[in-house]
Amino acid sequence: MKIAIIGAGNLGLSIAKGILHSNGATSMYLTKRNTDSIKDFEKYGNVTVTRDNAEAVKNSDILIFAVQPAHFAQILEDVKPLLTEKHVVISSITGFVIDKIEGIIGKDKYIIRSMPNTAISVGKSMTCICSNVTGKKRIELAKSIFNRMGHSMEIPENQMQAATVICASGIAFWMRLIRATTQGAIQLGFDAKEAQELAMHTCNGAADLLIASGNHPEEEIDKVTTPMGCTIQGLNEMEIQGLSSSLIQGIVASYNKITEFKAK
Repeated sequence: MKIAIIGAGNLGLSIAKGILHSNGATSMYLTKRNTDSIKDFEKYGNVTVTRDNAEAVKNSDILIFAVQPAHFAQILEDVKPLLTEKHVVISSITGFVIDKIEGIIGKDKYIIRSMPNTAISVGKSMTCICSNVTGKKRIELAKSIFNRMGHSMEIPENQMQAATVICASGIAFWMRLIRATTQGAIQLGFDAKEAQELAMHTCNGAADLLIASGNHPEEEIDKVTTPMGCTIQGLNEMEIQGLSSSLIQGIVASYNKITEFKAK
């Protein structure tokens, strides 16, 4: 696949790394106004780094946009004359709805919205995608790209804001939980490096258990809780202190904020 990533910032580079590490592109263009910080990507051999979005579009079939929302409309206007029936336009830009994209480049174009997270750089992203009517014909192609870098799910566009909170912001939420577990381990006597190692791999194992088994989290909790045991004592104290409710409230607060941005 000939892929261009328009906007090689943090998310764009994470996507690029995921694609390159999974050998998912025959060629790749990375665009950025200041290319000095991304020149190293040319070591892959099949990567071209450029400031020229037009060059990237002309030489690619799949266009992944990861630019700032304020710049997206103008960039679409600039590349619109270059778009052909071969191009698949994939936007990873928060809050920029399909109707707005169609209004610039047309309803006849393959348009897909994606919401990956930064774990895409290590092949572990949870990516939600949706499309316009024309883009439905390329939805499986988009899923095949993102499934090489984790797991993807097709959802209605009206759930993309919520998916942004759960999957993209969710990386930060889980990082904070891992940090808290690390701090607890330090308090129990482990040094900082050991504590983080214990927290990271335990978190990873918990997720893999659910993925492999398909079980509800409570089923796995039941396997490690015994009457009057230390696990249930710890869980109950966490709930008394508001663990679940604070997480839910934080998720809702994040969603309310992202909805506020959309309203503007």
